This record gives sequence, structure tokens and C-alpha cells, in this order.
Amino acid sequence: MKRVVNALQNFGKSLYGPVLILPIVGLFIAFGNVLSNSTLSDYLSFTGHPIVQGIGQLIAKSAVSILVNLALVFAVGIPVGLATRDKGYAALIGMVTFVVFINAMNVTLQLLGELAPAAQMKAAGQSMVLGVQVLEMGVFAGILTGALSGYLYNKYSGVQFSGAMAIYSGHCFVAIVMLPVAIVLGAVMSELWPFAQHGISAMALAIKGAGPLGVAIYGFLERILVPTGLHHLVYTPFLYTELGGTQDVCGTAYQGARNIYFAEMACPDVKQLSQTVVWDARGISKMFGLPAAALAMYLTAKPERKAAAKAILIPAALTSFLVGVTEPIEFSFLFVAPLLFVVHAVLTGIGMMLFSLFGVHAIGANGIIDFILYNLPLGTDKSNWPMYLVVGFIMFALYFVVFRFLIVHLNMKTPGREEEQQETRLYSKKDFQNQDKSGELGESIITGLGGRENIVVVDNCYTRLRVTVKDVNCINEPELKSTGAKGIIKQGNNVQVVYGLHVKKMREAVETFL
Repeated sequence: MKRVVNALQNFGKSLYGPVLILPIVGLFIAFGNVLSNSTLSDYLSFTGHPIVQGIGQLIAKSAVSILVNLALVFAVGIPVGLATRDKGYAALIGMVTFVVFINAMNVTLQLLGELAPAAQMKAAGQSMVLGVQVLEMGVFAGILTGALSGYLYNKYSGVQFSGAMAIYSGHCFVAIVMLPVAIVLGAVMSELWPFAQHGISAMALAIKGAGPLGVAIYGFLERILVPTGLHHLVYTPFLYTELGGTQDVCGTAYQGARNIYFAEMACPDVKQLSQTVVWDARGISKMFGLPAAALAMYLTAKPERKAAAKAILIPAALTSFLVGVTEPIEFSFLFVAPLLFVVHAVLTGIGMMLFSLFGVHAIGANGIIDFILYNLPLGTDKSNWPMYLVVGFIMFALYFVVFRFLIVHLNMKTPGREEEQQETRLYSKKDFQNQDKSGELGESIITGLGGRENIVVVDNCYTRLRVTVKDVNCINEPELKSTGAKGIIKQGNNVQVVYGLHVKKMREAVETFL
């Protein structure tokens, strides 16, 4: 079980790099839509100019190309996340493996006489990937080859030969191993994937058949797994694979909720976004729910401690509302009142269920900034964003009432209600810069992680320092919290130290000191 948890932790971490690219792609698509949207010319006169509209189409349609080649993004990005050394070489191995894999599948289908004519590719479950006709595996092809490449890279990149064979050491030896593996995998998946595709389709139909209840369960699981770092494994298949829907947009087939709605944003022929956006409606709790929870915690704080609670809760609430980063506020009550986190997960599921019941087809994955950029340029017909706000205000009221009731009646020790007076300190940017210059920050974090000899791998996601250690019992939590950590999560040999948006600086401080 310990090995399984470690493997899932590492795999979940590796997904974050590719996943983080997609919102950036979406912002470019949204910006292109603003420039090419002639309906905005009444408010922004320059958008009616043909040159401006042409630039907008250039930006939007160029960015959409990433969605068509998303499998390659995962095939390269996952090995980067999994590799414990020389991540650039790991990415190269991932790309080579993916190219060999799809060509091996193409040749196998050709030898078996199963390559469908161009007009029948879709009916046969085939598509073009990087100019090669293969089975329609979507992003699963990238995830499969990327995970295998990352695993074998870690296993064999340390192999060293002597003499004339030295040139085949390290990542070259990994390539020697990976090429035949990729060829065999491509041939085997040519036979196995149709069965896997049938299972995925059946699962998608079962989830959709559950209607709003299925959406609520999905929302609950996505939130409740946040402390473990495994929530990426829940939402990624819905956002980027057939589980989140399949749709033809402007003559091209797309799989996954996020891929579909980004493509629909850029397609002028689409008059209304499809309901697949429901699988990416997590912004309901980020923009409305958690700020309401922060307000409830502030109003229930002890009078003498309101100032300290305010200093913690307001920045955390703003971070959640503006950009959809929830860890700072979630970790303010996760450990001191874990029941509230369970309630938060349930309410997130309810919010997404209301999203489905009210027929909302507006985009709202993260904070208000994304919400405005994605939806307002599309208008209220293509994106009925006012209904999103209606659901949001309902969730704001629900979160506030439920959180306030539980905090007061169960006497929960949320920020500002602690029994003992404790120092509340917010670390400024200057604090971190001063520490970093003297090397104290990196040294303090390493000490908190049990020392240099206890650290195996150091990485980070959006808000957390993710470290694989030899002995989790050597972790010094007070030392880590003295560096500004908001929470520490230990799962197997994996430790997640929650710092917030400046986590990259913390990782660099550790790496520099090491």
C-alpha cells in the first residue's frame, strides 16, 4: 500500500506540468476571441477592423492547435514530472517514445489490413496524430507513453558503461531500452485499445446516466482528495479524455471538457457552449464558496483575535476569488477543523450539481479573472454567464450559513478562535528575499525535511513543495512552519509542504543549497 500511495503521488504530481499549460492556452484563445469578436465593436471600436479580427483569429486558432496535439504535450510533460535527474533528457525520451509508439501502431494496423479509408476513419475509431493514422486514443496515448518513459528513465538513466561502450550510458541507454518497448507497446495497443475504449465509453455513459448526482459525486471526490494531492487523478480524465465528452467542433473531433470548450470558444459557428463545461465548474466553490467560508470564520473569531484572523483570511479569500488557488484558505481550517473540509467537499459537489440542474454553460474553472476573460467576450447567448453568477450567489449563502453554524455550535478552532494566544506572522516578500540571499531559507527547509541525506527528490506544483524522503518520521514540522509553510501533508514517503504561489522560490532555495 505504501508503494502504491507513493506511485500515485508521483504520478499525480507529474500531471500538473501539462495540465498547467492548458489554462494559459485558454487565455490566448479568449484574447483572440476578444479581438475577432465583431459584436464587441460597439464597445471596442477597434475590434471591428479586418486587420484586428484577422490577428484575433490567428491567435485563437494557433492556440487551439495545442488541443489537437495534447497527447504529445502529456507524453513530454509527464516524464519531466517523474524524472529525478536531468529532466530535459527525460522529456526528449518521452517525445521519441511517443513518435515511435504511434508509428508502430500505424504499421501494425497496416499489416493487419485494419487502416480505414479517410472517409471512414471516425466510424472505425481512428484519427490522425502528427500526420500518422492510428487508433483514437486521445490523451491516453500521451499519458501511457509518458508514464512508461518516466518510469524507465528513472530506472535506467543511471546505468554507466566503461571503455568504448561509455557513449551508450545514461539517457542513451534509456533510448536503447525505450525504442523496442515503444514498438511492442504500439503493436499490443493496436489489439487491446478497442476493448479499453469500450470500457471507457461504458464508464462515461454510466456517469452521464447518473445525471446531476454523478456530477455531485465527481465534485466531492475532486475536493476531498486535495489534501492527498491525488485530486489531479480525478479531474484530468474528465477534462482531457472521452470521459468528459466527445464533440465535433468546426469539423474536428475533440475529447474532454476543457478541450471541447476551448475549441468552441474559438469556433464562430458554435452558437452556445455545450454542457460539458460542467466537469470544469470547480470555480463555483473557489469564487463564491470559500470566500463565504472565510467571512464566516472572520465573523466568528474572538474580538481580541479578529485582527490576526483578518490578516490570514482576507489574503487567502482574495487568492481563491481572483485566481482560484484554494490551498491557503483550505489549509487554514483543514487541520484544526477537518469536519469543515468534508463539508466543503460536499458543498462543492452540490454547487456543481446546481450548475448541471440550472443548465449553465458558462466557463468557470478558476477565479474571477479567468471567468471574465473566458465568458464576457462570448456574450450571454454562447455563454449564459449570468446564470453562473446566480448559482454562485446561492453557494455563497449556503457556505456562509453552514460554516457559521458548525463553527459556533461545535466550537471549532478556526483562525481567531484558538484557545491559546499564538503569534501570527505573515512573511513578506522582503523576508524571503533576505533569507534567500543568506542561504538561510534553503537550509531551514532542508533541516525541516530531515536533512540533506533524507531528501530523495525535490519538486513543486502550483502551491506545494513536493518532496520524496527516505524517512518521513524525520520531518520537523515546526521548522518547516517557521519558513512560512501553511501546512504539511505526509503520505507514504511523499511530503507536501504548502507554501502558496511563491513555492517556486522555495524549491529554488532548496535546490541552490543542495
